[in-house]
Amino acid sequence: MTCHHRGDGGEEEDMGGEVWILGGSGRSGQAIAAQLVPRGMAPVLVGRHAERLDDAAARVDGARTVVAPSVEAMADEIRRQGPAVVVNTVGPFTVTAPPITRACLAVGDYVDLANDVAAVTGVLGLHEAASDAGRSLVTGAGFGVTATESVVVGLCAGRPAPVRVRVDMVPSMEMAAGRLGEALAASLVEGLPGVEGGRRYGGRRYRDGRLAPAPIGGEPARLVLPDGERVTTASLPLGELVAAQRASGAPDVVAASSEAPASPLMRVLLPPATALLASSRVRSFARRRLAQVQVKARPRPRPHSWGRARLEWADGTVQEGWLRVGEAQEFTGAVPAEVARRLLSGEGRPGAYTPAALFGPSLAEACGGTYLPAPAHPVD
Repeated sequence: MTCHHRGDGGEEEDMGGEVWILGGSGRSGQAIAAQLVPRGMAPVLVGRHAERLDDAAARVDGARTVVAPSVEAMADEIRRQGPAVVVNTVGPFTVTAPPITRACLAVGDYVDLANDVAAVTGVLGLHEAASDAGRSLVTGAGFGVTATESVVVGLCAGRPAPVRVRVDMVPSMEMAAGRLGEALAASLVEGLPGVEGGRRYGGRRYRDGRLAPAPIGGEPARLVLPDGERVTTASLPLGELVAAQRASGAPDVVAASSEAPASPLMRVLLPPATALLASSRVRSFARRRLAQVQVKARPRPRPHSWGRARLEWADGTVQEGWLRVGEAQEFTGAVPAEVARRLLSGEGRPGAYTPAALFGPSLAEACGGTYLPAPAHPVD
């Protein structure tokens, strides 16, 4: 299959090769597929259930499907059919990324939506292997990592490494009614801060350049968004923690979110709850039950989603910046699509990266983001 992309001058640019979306019938997969089409690419939807894939493909111009009953079968099909780019939306990424990246190293580039410390670190650890193979691996291509890392990359441009960084993500996401689903349930349980490979470790932050224990929901801050709304964020060490440290080189880094449990009661209850998930049997039970949960429809809580970064240098200089995007799930659909377009256009380079580390702050703007200076309001 050969796809075409219209450049800024109106000419059509050949973009050879297929873009596969693993988990193509899921919410994230469908969001990405919808963003690929206007960028001149016809997606290939890959998953376990033929009927669901066919239903999803019917809503996407030019899409075809590949049925594979397991992650291992998906890896086999990747090796056999040789797609140019594979976008992995299937969690938990600590389980799915290793076999899929191994398959991609032989045939094409890899992109995923991982947003937990273990999965993001695992893919980034393949930098040398990807460089040797001449492939690009991009992890964390969703809202949280991309929105916050992009601000950090922009603020660090042309400056020495800061000594302290704090990133905050404030998603605004519409929830459609329906079953939560197996993939999302697995990602939530396996990627929960506090559990890594079945071992309990609590929260994380960077101290002296190394990951160190920190309370989940700690270091709460009352922020005033650039549009004047006030939100509370607290530490939640997801993939943006790793991305912010690597992008800045700062020895002291905290990642926070408006979705974190910031109340004193939740900070007391969360450690014993995460300790239970150290058991593989408990995690398996939790995944099955969570997958069956029926989610009620909910409008997004605010007009925009936000990524924020505050950087401090040794000389006392402080800079703060914001990225404003729309609905968080739409942005999460746009980022992998734009990454895939750039990879097909030859704009990538061999190795393993997070999105803005590879493509710079312009990536977020191409996905509908707008950079704003710090608001003229105090932080409580």
